[in-house]
Amino acid sequence: MARTRPADRVSSLIDAAVRVFSLKGFRRAQMADIAHEMGVSPGSLYNYVESKAALFYLVIDQGFSQPSPVEPQSLPVRTPPPGAIAKRIAERFRKDAGIPALSAALKRPRAEDPSAELEAIVREFYANVRRTAFVTTMLERSALDLPELAELFYGRMRGGFVSRLASLIESRMETGQFRRVRHPAVAARLIIETVTWFARNRRGDPASQDITDEAAEETTVELLVNSLVAAQSRPRLLRPETPMASPAANRAIRYGKPSREPQPG
Repeated sequence: MARTRPADRVSSLIDAAVRVFSLKGFRRAQMADIAHEMGVSPGSLYNYVESKAALFYLVIDQGFSQPSPVEPQSLPVRTPPPGAIAKRIAERFRKDAGIPALSAALKRPRAEDPSAELEAIVREFYANVRRTAFVTTMLERSALDLPELAELFYGRMRGGFVSRLASLIESRMETGQFRRVRHPAVAARLIIETVTWFARNRRGDPASQDITDEAAEETTVELLVNSLVAAQSRPRLLRPETPMASPAANRAIRYGKPSREPQPG
């Protein structure tokens, strides 16, 4: 008969699995590693999942949930059939990491306000990257081990996003609303990688600890939008009520030293 366990224990299992898979990838990660990270005996994990593949599926199935995972209907979670993990990843990203602003923009032959349009796209993407940071890191690391995951993650998902964003850039270039760039696909990748670094990867950089979440997002949006939108189509992006950082605060960020000045807010 299927057993049930406390939901908080399932949440702890998922958190531990994400950390281990992110560090070691799917192939090198062992159930004993995850049990050690969780602080339990290796055998106890099998009360929750049937195998390492089942645990990986559980993380994909529940790891995007906010604010906390939902307890599975029955435990242990069974080993998924071939192809089920990739299918579930695609489903979760469509549901939880889509960019509706980009889909809407691609349906318009011309933007009414190109700055606002691009800003909405960048902000949606930024929020998604920040929200799914831990699970995405796990997927990137594990894609090195699993060819079917690499094809899905880097090919269909990330490659598809680059293609769609590049199409929008080309379209807005043709209407004169974006300044011309020689390689729209590279410009799309620049947007994606810049957002990814500031929304996710900067957290692991000791020299960037003085950059606040607000400063990272606002500066990323401001520079990316102003770099693409044509001058004649671009209103002042920086909001009048947004305070300018003091010289001391900027020096602290530049040199990685804490500022002695009180910060706004």
